[in-house]
Amino acid sequence: MAALLPAEWIKNWEKGGKSEFVQLCRALSENKNHDVGFRDIQQALYELAYHVVRGNLKHDQASNVLGDVIEFREDMPSILADVFCILDIETSCLEEKNKRDHFTQLVLACLYLVSDTVLKERLDPETLESLGLIKQSQQFNQKSVKIKTKLFYKQQKFNLLREENEGYAKLIAELGQDLSGNITSDLILENIKSLIGCFNLDPNRVLDIILEVYECRPEYDDFFVPLIESYMYMCEPQTLCHILGFKFKFYQDPSGETPSSLYRVAAVLLQHNLIDLEDLYVHLLPGDNTIIEEHKREIVEAKQIVRKLTMVVLSSEKTEEKEKEKEKEEEKTEKPPDNQKLGLLEALLKIGDWHHSQSIMDQMPPFYATSHKPIAIALCQLVHVTVEPLYRRVGVPKGAKGSPISSLPNKRAPKQAESFEELRKEVFNMLCYLGPHLSHDPILFAKVVRLGKAFMKEFQSDGSKQEDKEKMETLFSCLLSITDQVLLPSLSLMDCNACMSEELWGMFKTFPYQYRYRLYGQWKNETYNSHPLLVKVKAQTIDRAKYIMKRLTKENVKPSGRQIGKLSHSNPTILFDYILSQIQKYDNLITPVVDSLKYLTSLNYDVLAYCIIEALANPEKERMKHDDTTISSWLQSLASFCGAVFRKYPIELAGLLQYVANQLKAGKSFDLLILKEVVQKMAGIEITEEMTMEQLEAMTGGEQLKAEGGYFGQIRNTKKSSQRLKDALLDHDLALPLCLLMAQQRNGVIFQEGGEKHLKLVGKLYDQCHDTLVQFGGFLASNLSTEDYIKRVPSIDVLCNEFHTPHDAAFFLSRPMYAHHISSKYDELKKAEKGNKQQHKVHKYITSCELVMAPVHEAVISLHLPKVWDDISPQFYATFWSLTMYDLAVPHSSYDREVNKLKVQMKAIDDNQEMPPNKKKKEKERCTALQDKLLEEEKKQLEHVQRVLQRLKLEKDNWLLAKSTKNETITKFLQLCIFPRCIFSAIDAVYCAHFVELVHQQKTPNFSTLLCYDRVFSDIIYTVASCTENEASRYGRFLCCMLETVTRWHSDRVIYEKECGNYPGFLTILRATGFDGGNKADQLDYENFRHVVHKWHYKLTKASVHCLETGEYTHIRNILIVLTKILPWYPKVLNLGQALERRVHKICQEEKEKRPDLYALAMGYSGQLKSRKPFMIPENEFHHKDPPARNAVPATVQNGPGGAGMPTSLTINTVRLEEGTTEETDKLKEKSQGVVKVINKTVNATPKVTTSNGNSASNSKIIKEKDDKEKSGKEKDKEKKDKTPAATPEMKALGKDGKDKPKEERANKDEKAREIKEKTPKSDKDKEKVKKEEKASKEEKSKTVVTIIESKSTAEKEREKEPSRERDLAKEMKSKENAKGGEKVPVAGSLKSPVPRSETSESEREQKRRKVDTHSSPSHSSTVKDNLNELKDSSAKHYVNHTTPTLSKSKEREVEKKDLDKSRERSREREKKDEKDRKDRKRDHSNSDREVPQDSTKRRKEENGTTGSSKHSKSESPSDSPRLNEKEKDKNKSKSSGKEKGDSIKAEKMEKSSSGSKKESRHDKEKAEKKEKRDSTGGKEEKKHHKSSDKHR
Repeated sequence: MAALLPAEWIKNWEKGGKSEFVQLCRALSENKNHDVGFRDIQQALYELAYHVVRGNLKHDQASNVLGDVIEFREDMPSILADVFCILDIETSCLEEKNKRDHFTQLVLACLYLVSDTVLKERLDPETLESLGLIKQSQQFNQKSVKIKTKLFYKQQKFNLLREENEGYAKLIAELGQDLSGNITSDLILENIKSLIGCFNLDPNRVLDIILEVYECRPEYDDFFVPLIESYMYMCEPQTLCHILGFKFKFYQDPSGETPSSLYRVAAVLLQHNLIDLEDLYVHLLPGDNTIIEEHKREIVEAKQIVRKLTMVVLSSEKTEEKEKEKEKEEEKTEKPPDNQKLGLLEALLKIGDWHHSQSIMDQMPPFYATSHKPIAIALCQLVHVTVEPLYRRVGVPKGAKGSPISSLPNKRAPKQAESFEELRKEVFNMLCYLGPHLSHDPILFAKVVRLGKAFMKEFQSDGSKQEDKEKMETLFSCLLSITDQVLLPSLSLMDCNACMSEELWGMFKTFPYQYRYRLYGQWKNETYNSHPLLVKVKAQTIDRAKYIMKRLTKENVKPSGRQIGKLSHSNPTILFDYILSQIQKYDNLITPVVDSLKYLTSLNYDVLAYCIIEALANPEKERMKHDDTTISSWLQSLASFCGAVFRKYPIELAGLLQYVANQLKAGKSFDLLILKEVVQKMAGIEITEEMTMEQLEAMTGGEQLKAEGGYFGQIRNTKKSSQRLKDALLDHDLALPLCLLMAQQRNGVIFQEGGEKHLKLVGKLYDQCHDTLVQFGGFLASNLSTEDYIKRVPSIDVLCNEFHTPHDAAFFLSRPMYAHHISSKYDELKKAEKGNKQQHKVHKYITSCELVMAPVHEAVISLHLPKVWDDISPQFYATFWSLTMYDLAVPHSSYDREVNKLKVQMKAIDDNQEMPPNKKKKEKERCTALQDKLLEEEKKQLEHVQRVLQRLKLEKDNWLLAKSTKNETITKFLQLCIFPRCIFSAIDAVYCAHFVELVHQQKTPNFSTLLCYDRVFSDIIYTVASCTENEASRYGRFLCCMLETVTRWHSDRVIYEKECGNYPGFLTILRATGFDGGNKADQLDYENFRHVVHKWHYKLTKASVHCLETGEYTHIRNILIVLTKILPWYPKVLNLGQALERRVHKICQEEKEKRPDLYALAMGYSGQLKSRKPFMIPENEFHHKDPPARNAVPATVQNGPGGAGMPTSLTINTVRLEEGTTEETDKLKEKSQGVVKVINKTVNATPKVTTSNGNSASNSKIIKEKDDKEKSGKEKDKEKKDKTPAATPEMKALGKDGKDKPKEERANKDEKAREIKEKTPKSDKDKEKVKKEEKASKEEKSKTVVTIIESKSTAEKEREKEPSRERDLAKEMKSKENAKGGEKVPVAGSLKSPVPRSETSESEREQKRRKVDTHSSPSHSSTVKDNLNELKDSSAKHYVNHTTPTLSKSKEREVEKKDLDKSRERSREREKKDEKDRKDRKRDHSNSDREVPQDSTKRRKEENGTTGSSKHSKSESPSDSPRLNEKEKDKNKSKSSGKEKGDSIKAEKMEKSSSGSKKESRHDKEKAEKKEKRDSTGGKEEKKHHKSSDKHR
């Protein structure tokens, strides 16, 4: 700021400075702007004084000029005093004393201008002392302090009670008078004002006294509240709050206790808004921080308690722990300081001030306030009042009075709820603040639950508007929240209150199970951690549960059960969680635990269901054991527990079933174990592979018989539990989805789930899935009503095509539907017409079947390619899949067995003296009723079976169409019907076997029983290897039943003749035109059938040994299971049994350490096999094993599933001849050749096992013998061919083998004839010599006992190296010579005839030829017999040499030498002739092919079907010959000489077959030799070896 006094003024002060200064001051004081003038004057005076201090101006000059200026303003002295004050401070700090002196002099000079008082007020005491204005500065200071104190801090002493007691006495009298009259607060207020005025009373003290009186007279709210309100108009607003605060402060010392009356007054004042909560809250103790710390401390303490309970404490430590705990408890008992905030809160709740209560609770940790019982009870009371009207309207149970609760007298209290919407707005909020502490008021708990029930009733009844629905939805979600946050936690804190649990269940059962389980999940996993009290309760419950479970046994189930029940009423989730964890560890606890759960409430059972599902779904637990091959034991235990507990108690199943369905949807099939157990226990439907045949038989009867004799455990009282299971499935629509999911999951197990898993486990899971499907389907079939079932299961084409259900499963599900349908239609028709005759009934039954099954026949067409229906009709397919064992046969023996058991029971009851008579009577009645039921059921089933058989009789002609070939028909039948169904269930296995027998017995056209059985028994390796464990067991059962039938026919000629002799199934020539009356020559005779059966036994042995030798786990396990199942009927032949026994013994040794389960299976089978040994018979008792018998094996039998057919060369030749075959044939041929290779390996690997007719499998030299035989046979055929008329229609329609083989034979007949002519002269001599030798050796042999074929053949292998070669060659020569005897052999029928003739003439000729068949010329029969003997001897020789050393060998050696010489000669000649033959044959082929007319070729193509060459895809035993050779032989004889009828039919047949087989095998050998010429000699042996082993198969 610029200086106002220039330095020139000071210098020329006297001259003009002074006047300038005065003018300046005047100008400044006249300035209109007061503030600016004031500041400038101050500065001007300050600068003037400062010049004096510095000595620039004299003090008297200054004082003079100030005297002039002082008049300019009124406040000029004050401004001057201020300037002096500032200078005083400045100069007192300076060191230069002269400046201070100048200042003092200036002030002294100006004393006349400023008064003393102003200076004393503003200057420092020391300055005043130096100026002489005061005597001593110290005294001055003391005096000023005293004055100030007196001024500001001392008050007048007046209006104390003792001084003004009259006024206060009058005030109290005024407030304490009787207020019941017409005294108003206004009147009293006027009096109070008068008293204050009159007696000079302190208004604050008066207010305090009014509050005190109000405290003592709480009932006069209406008087005091308006009084205080009016009085407050005269005071400051804060006064009332401060007075109350002082009152609360008074009680805050440790020993003080705030009276409830004070809390109440404060609460009322708060409610009427006379004070603010925020203002009052700060006056209350304890502080919020203290409360939060206390809450934290409680949580920590609770956790410590839990830790102590879960810790294992040793006994020595226990005592110390207890002592410490006691000390701590004593410390705790010291009373905690009073919590004024909670006191106020309680008072607010009691008067119904919910708004302020909420504010207080919001400032504390959650549930801290309500954890104090008084507050919880006060809040409960408030809720009681609020819900009262609504509860009275909808919540009170019928017949209950209840005690009404009056509303609060307070108008400001929350509004009472009249509707659910109002309930939501206020009450639900209050309940949320209560939390678990609703447990303090069980009555309120019940009320809330009943209101919830009433709401759910309203919620579930439809018909409300959309807006209402939305409101209801909101309400429902609020109710669920209340349940989760309040009801369930409160239940946990209640002392085992079963009634509450039941009451709560009343509401819970109206919730869908998804909501319930969600609530239980929250309760179990979250609620217990939310509050210290609940943490403790959880720990105590676990502790108690451990205590009970440790002591639980079968003996103390009842007392332990009561304890479990008691514990479960409050904390079921924790208890069950622990119990289930124990069950998972110790499965022997299951039974006692299940029995001990009988004291639970309905809610607890529901919680148990949830806990089980949670335990099952536990993601931390492995579902497999460590070896990854078996399902974990914890899962098995849980599943077992599930079944038991759900059966015994009324627990809702929906959740569990849905869980299983969800797991299946996710592609996990482990949990099917649970469904399996539940259905087994609840419905009594057992699925086990270990059923005895008696049980299986019982399972084919009615429901009653199943229950009595079909299961292991006698399953009683499943009616209620199966009804519950049914209801659960239907209510939640789970029946069909579960079936479909299981059916789809079977393949899922293999292709999706089974990726990384062990094969054994995959098999187990597949079995489990399949078994559960069968069991579940069985349950649905027997428990669902017809309507329910039909409504839920779609038609078969929808099941298969839309839902991708495998066909077997789809039919399994649909089968009961068809049965229901047919029976209901049948009943309708019966009612409509009363005709009671049996025929009428059958007719009606058949009509109802047609009605029901017609749409099914249509539907199944879409399941397979159209080509399938060329061979089997949809009707046959549907019939096969829709029938069951119940429809085919009545298990009379089972019915008798059960009835007899009941009779024995009744007798035992009669004999029992101890049983009380009324119980006796009851038991007897029960048995009688059951017996009547069984007999009635048997009668009903018998009628039903007769009807079904009648129906099948009518249907059978349309069953098999055989548009391609009978072989193809059998293939389709096995592929689409038998194989899928025989491994579906044990009963289905039995059914399949029965069905095959039934089709045979019905004389079904186009069905070859022989072919069918042959396919089933030949080469079971593939089927066995592809089975799971249980499927293998069922497949074994199927084979067992098939073998049983075959064995029955094999056992007795009479039975065979009766059941098979004249049946089309045993025709050896297959025709397309149906059955023509059974010409005996076409039938397989009894002895030949026995050979066939032996062949089957041999095949089974070969397959079994192969499987056992693979070393593959699945192969070995499965074949052992199958062998165990078929033990009653196989092995029957001693040598086959021994071969098996050796192999199984080897398995036992190898697997003992490696794979104990295989070892156990093998040991089990081995033991059973030994026990069967006495029942086995030598081979010659099983069938006559003369060589002719070998040839009797019919050609049709040679076609098994996946076999290798005739030797490969033959197959190729066939293809060459048949120009009309399609590509498909080639494919099949390739496959069959592939198979040949596999099986060759097998054969090579099992040198011990012989072919069915005793020739060594590995001896390739024998092939040469056969080659030659074949050749000569073929030549004869050719010769005959020229004379044979064109093929008859019958012949054209030859079955599988009977089609191609004749073709080939004819093609080669001419060659053979030529060869025979060339060789005739020499061979006659040879023949005579050899005959003599053979007779001699034969005589010797007849002395020896002929034993088993197998050991013979093994010996052959070892010894037959050189000598046998010569012997074989000799045999060949003889056979050729025999054949050359001038006979011309007719072929059974030719497919290629050079000269076409009219068809009628052909068939006539064929018939004539048949008539001649039975006669035979003496020359022919004798030659054939010799030939047989020759063969028999040579083969027997091999055998005898090795097994009976006692036999003289000299004659044998002679024969061998001669044989050798002759054979060498013959072989040279033969080689030359072979060359010629080949050229001739080529010529013949080309000629005959040219001659074949076009139309016959076409016809042939049709008849052969596409799989022409696959007929040979089945290997044969070396000496097995096609069936049609029999016919050839017959014709052969008849042409050569019709003179003699002497021999028996049997002998004839044998002879025929021997010559036939030679022809056939020669045919083979020719081709083999062609190849040999191309290869080196070494190569020859190998190839022949292969071919021979092919033939074995």
